[in-house]
Amino acid sequence: MRPANPLIPTRILTINGGSSSIKFALFDAADSLRRILEGGIERIGLPDAIFQVKGQDQDQTDNFSRPLSASNHTEAVGALMDWIERRSGRDPLTAVGHRVLQGGPKYYKPQRITAEMVTELKRLSPFDPDHLPEEILLTEAFHRRFPDLPQVACFDTTFHHDLPRVAQMLPIPRRYEAQGVRRYGFHGLSYAFLMEELARLAGPEAAQGRIILAHLGNGASLAAVRHGKSVDTSMSFTPTSGVPMSTRSGDLDPGLVWYLARTEKMSAKQFNEMVNFQSGLLGISETSSDMRDLLKHETQDVRAAEAVALFCYQVKKWIGAFAAALGGLDTLLFAGGIGENSPSVRARICDGLGFLGIDLDKKRNAANEGVISTAASRVAVRVIRTDEELMIARSVCQTLGLNVSTETENEDHATKGLQLCSTQLKR
Repeated sequence: MRPANPLIPTRILTINGGSSSIKFALFDAADSLRRILEGGIERIGLPDAIFQVKGQDQDQTDNFSRPLSASNHTEAVGALMDWIERRSGRDPLTAVGHRVLQGGPKYYKPQRITAEMVTELKRLSPFDPDHLPEEILLTEAFHRRFPDLPQVACFDTTFHHDLPRVAQMLPIPRRYEAQGVRRYGFHGLSYAFLMEELARLAGPEAAQGRIILAHLGNGASLAAVRHGKSVDTSMSFTPTSGVPMSTRSGDLDPGLVWYLARTEKMSAKQFNEMVNFQSGLLGISETSSDMRDLLKHETQDVRAAEAVALFCYQVKKWIGAFAAALGGLDTLLFAGGIGENSPSVRARICDGLGFLGIDLDKKRNAANEGVISTAASRVAVRVIRTDEELMIARSVCQTLGLNVSTETENEDHATKGLQLCSTQLKR
């Protein structure tokens, strides 16, 4: 690897494109991956779309929030490209790293984006029509504006690529496996970061134990990890499966497809829209997809209370199932917007899990401390602030051969800890 020259600006831009948003962060690779700024375009497709940037330095040009006309992703990407082009005049980019949800069986390791890869991703678009087309659009937009700028794809399935075969297989006709239909699992960038942090905070031995990672946010999933490897995960072929989420249903009886097709003439496209954007917390509460809103109103609104109860109950069930798959449990780790910032939700999930050896410390939990279990608890229950953007930046540096030390960044990350996330329940 070639070291980053501290005299030459080395700027890594990370891009996380979603179905209704584009999030980004800029890192200085010559300064231990110091985060320079972060921002995003939210509510794409709605009349009140907004473009926000928050800089970590005193440069006020990197701090703004303004409305944006972005009726679709093409307009949003155009606005983002214009801003990056203006900014790069004074602070040129070195590379861009993209979070790519799915690369099928062929693409899973971080690697430079090529025309061949883009062609394959387009072919795979039916795997996830709500994310892949927009992610492809972003890579192509960067290539048109900055044709010589290296771009790296960081796949969210990497962490789960080597799942045991029994966990990979889906119980449908075997011929579909040849088409790439299997359990892929997602939130892999978050899980990889959390495992690195666990090893740093608790030691290598803890990271080799029986671990359940619970990334609970706008999207939510759990992973069972043993010897540092994923052995099972709640999301499957798509991110719609598993536990209920903000607007995603999680696991459902597949017979519902046929039932709704007969009784309501619901098409496959309408069903996909329902289970991804109208279900989960929003569908049950009929008022909000945001856990903060539901917790605030649960004493007055039974629908909000039931949405919270369903979420906690389903997560608890998955913890029990994964403890069985692991043959016991040594560490339970909460992350994501809800997992990091909602003591109430964590307490409800852990309530009744004493038979697994979980004993929550009420004061530590209420204070959002890093370790929220009691000293007598057989299972260590931890809260770690995840950082997918940092994981993307690290992967870009490794892929391009930049040997960047993260020691300073890790110390800073630990110092800031959960203090930076006290209001970020929705991630």
